[in-house]
Amino acid sequence: MLAAVALVALACAEAETPSAQISGDISAGNPTVEQEDEGTAAADPPDERALTGVESQQLDAALEGSPEGCNVIDTGSCLLPFPSDFNTVEDPDSPTGRRVNFPQGQLPNAEGVTFDPDAGGSFDSWNSLDGFSPSTPIILLVPELDPERTVLPTETSIDVSVSPESATVLLDLDTGLLVPHWVDVDQRADDASRASLTIRPAVSLTETHRFAVAVRNINGEGGSPLEAPIGFRTIRDNITTDVPQIEETRADYQPVFEALAEQGVDRSDLYLSWWFTVGSPESIAGHVLSMRDDSMGQLNGGAPEFEIDTVRTSSDDEVTLRDGIAKIIEGTFEVPNYLDGDEPGARMMFDEVGEPVSSGTYEARFICTVPDKAVTEGEARPVVYGHGLLGGAEEVRSSHVQETAAQINAVYCATDAIGLSDPDTGYAAQVAGNLNAFPAMADRLQQAILNYLYLGRLFVNLDGFPSADEFLTDGGALMLNNGEAFWDGNSQGAILGGAVTAVAQDWTKAVLGVGGMNYSTLLSRSVDFDPFFEFMAVSYPDPVDQQLAFGLMQMLWDRGETSGYVQHLTDRPYSLTPPHQVIMDVAFGDHQVANITADTIARTLGIPLYQPVLPDDADTVKATERFYDLDAIDKFPYSGSALFYWYSGTLAPQNGNITVEMADEWLATCAELSEDDQDAPPCGDPHEDPRRQPAVIAQKDAFFTPEGEVTNVCHDKPCLATPRDELDY
Repeated sequence: MLAAVALVALACAEAETPSAQISGDISAGNPTVEQEDEGTAAADPPDERALTGVESQQLDAALEGSPEGCNVIDTGSCLLPFPSDFNTVEDPDSPTGRRVNFPQGQLPNAEGVTFDPDAGGSFDSWNSLDGFSPSTPIILLVPELDPERTVLPTETSIDVSVSPESATVLLDLDTGLLVPHWVDVDQRADDASRASLTIRPAVSLTETHRFAVAVRNINGEGGSPLEAPIGFRTIRDNITTDVPQIEETRADYQPVFEALAEQGVDRSDLYLSWWFTVGSPESIAGHVLSMRDDSMGQLNGGAPEFEIDTVRTSSDDEVTLRDGIAKIIEGTFEVPNYLDGDEPGARMMFDEVGEPVSSGTYEARFICTVPDKAVTEGEARPVVYGHGLLGGAEEVRSSHVQETAAQINAVYCATDAIGLSDPDTGYAAQVAGNLNAFPAMADRLQQAILNYLYLGRLFVNLDGFPSADEFLTDGGALMLNNGEAFWDGNSQGAILGGAVTAVAQDWTKAVLGVGGMNYSTLLSRSVDFDPFFEFMAVSYPDPVDQQLAFGLMQMLWDRGETSGYVQHLTDRPYSLTPPHQVIMDVAFGDHQVANITADTIARTLGIPLYQPVLPDDADTVKATERFYDLDAIDKFPYSGSALFYWYSGTLAPQNGNITVEMADEWLATCAELSEDDQDAPPCGDPHEDPRRQPAVIAQKDAFFTPEGEVTNVCHDKPCLATPRDELDY
């Protein structure tokens, strides 16, 4: 009851200021690991010496092709290693004390268009950020690496990353603790010499913190140690040079060497080391929070303006109404528009101090599925629905949503996730060929977040949907139980839905179906991205440039997906925002949204995993190793957030930055089968299965109430999914 009162108070409050108010105890940090005491390793520099003749030649050769403004500790590419505080400058006015400062003229595409870090202007570009993504890929090039003879943690051996044996170390310099991670060696690179090594954090990196990266004991063919790049070697071995960038950086390295030594990392073993700063919540979420507070203030305690255009009460050529569904309502609602247009490519507008400003309104559409019980009995639950990749609001009319709405007496309403909805498909292909187009996609996604918040407000405010005859019962009473709304989204609707929920004031419970974070990890593992990867490979044929493109996009994509908001999603909420609970329903072996990206959310937030996860006859050797540091739910009913895996008999997920259908096991098992057999277990994609399970619908029925809890819908057995084609919805 108290939660409902708090929500009503938030819904009626007018924002005192349009400025984003950032809170949440970010100082608490995210899960890291204290390594067993291995003794302090050597951090002190060896005696200073001059370059030898050979070293001088190596350094000259390395610097010869390095443009001005590029990092010289590793010359595999101007922006490597990535990310690095080398590409930042001091900024005492930013929350982190840093400001990103990428050089111009890098990453040319096939048409010669180079990456413009200032694309978007002073308040909305890469160089306006105060740090890097909490989910950043950490990229370097090791041309002669032999991954079979180097101890690299994988998705199924994340525990190795915090052991003394790991060749890669990720250290939170603010806490002195290790960060669990895994390593991808680019499996999509045709040229092994350009196969980058990418360290991927297994938790979200705490906002505003500095992180050191150490790569050590790197072996080449035959197991022989590889020599460190000459630029870094001059610092590590205390070799004096006449290169200003090296000499200016030398003193900054010593405290990093000392911090690494306390974790047992010996300076002399290092192949490469550097550090970077993660952005602040103001930099990542500040635009959306400012837009939210400003736009809700404009409502002055009322509801958004809306119009109802169409009410379908029977099936037609476009829509089939299932048994239990009374009608489909379609219309539009007005949202303050913080973009300079309505179409893909529109950019966010700002005032002179960098706050987003609205100019006019955006006409968003809504589609609602209304069950019979809502019309005859009322007390229907209002659910905001998030659709899948490059889809639209029409998904709320799909058979599985209709079935869910009818079973749990919920009115499901959706709008378009602009930025990644159907009309954005062509622009998404353009982005794959030109990085400079990406900021507009991120801007549209932030407007989409606001559109969803306004749709939620239409549910709970009496001047919204409850005021329309179409949302009354047959007896003229309120159809909606409008004390609180809820969120239900699948796939992209979960990836974006985590961001929307983190800033939502009108709901505290969300179901995130087959979702995850972050896109820089997810894209290469998703069959959905393959057509867009073809565009990228033509425009950016160098595989190192491709990986850098993912990292650069993630820096702005954070503003429009769960990655940028996850640290405030549940129990460390932003100001003027309630805490939230989420249920994550994941399809084991999903071909579209990699399981590891869902696990990363759960590890970050300490969300427990329903166990037993898999049946005894599943491939448990591969499967059980995937759930590193995920505790079991110890009792039911459970008040909190939870992660459930649904098993359809699918092959275990592959390791690495490839899709399931590129993996050796899938090719060996499935490639020669007929198309029908490829669609069935163990080869088929289970992505659509969880949302359709009667047990998941029952789970939502128990969860979508103000006092709702997580229930034991699988009854202490593995959650086995009935394949989609065996259900009629």
